[in-house]
Amino acid sequence: MAVTVALTLSLTQQRKKMAGVTCQISISSSATVRRVGHHRPRCFSGSPEKKTPAVLKWAVGGVTELLRLFSVSSSSSISTNKDRSNSVVTARDVDDVMGILRSDYGNAYFVTGIFTSEIYSDDCIFADPTISFQGTKLYERNLRLLVPFLEDASIELQNMDKSESSQRDYITATWKLRTYLKFPWRPLISIDGSTVYELDRDFKIVRHVESWSVSAVEAIRQIFI
Repeated sequence: MAVTVALTLSLTQQRKKMAGVTCQISISSSATVRRVGHHRPRCFSGSPEKKTPAVLKWAVGGVTELLRLFSVSSSSSISTNKDRSNSVVTARDVDDVMGILRSDYGNAYFVTGIFTSEIYSDDCIFADPTISFQGTKLYERNLRLLVPFLEDASIELQNMDKSESSQRDYITATWKLRTYLKFPWRPLISIDGSTVYELDRDFKIVRHVESWSVSAVEAIRQIFI
């Protein structure tokens, strides 16, 4: 998300100063946050990594992981998906998945960290213009990590459609993200974007790919305004 880009790049220095620790980031193929292949859904018109400087993609990946390591209190300050319900959620078709996603957007899952993880494959791939990684639990953890730094945050679902190919079903959602960051100058992050959800034959989401209306550099620039 755009918020991920802005926060991770700016908060790292603050976290390092607070902790009094100087760290060097070393990313390898065995790192928790890692790049994935360039395969994308056929119905998705553009790669989320297009026109993003390579150094920015590597920096965001490493800084996100560093921020996670330094954050020791965020996971206890907000609700988790398990806190919502003990019932098992199953989707029998694409329409069921769309209904659940609409409900998650109603809960503003991008900015609350509360979403229905049962409709995602455990090894789902998550990608945006700056970073790609694998694992639904990691995605949930990254969302929870950012929540304490957001203020008056909202995510508005504007449209949701479904499509299919010979082997896969896809859901495309367009949305508008708006949030202030808890910095002294209270910057506003406002991004229009879309997410393509690729489903497998069991109607589990196996790819969650974001695209933004602005470049990654422009998204980061908002934090300084």
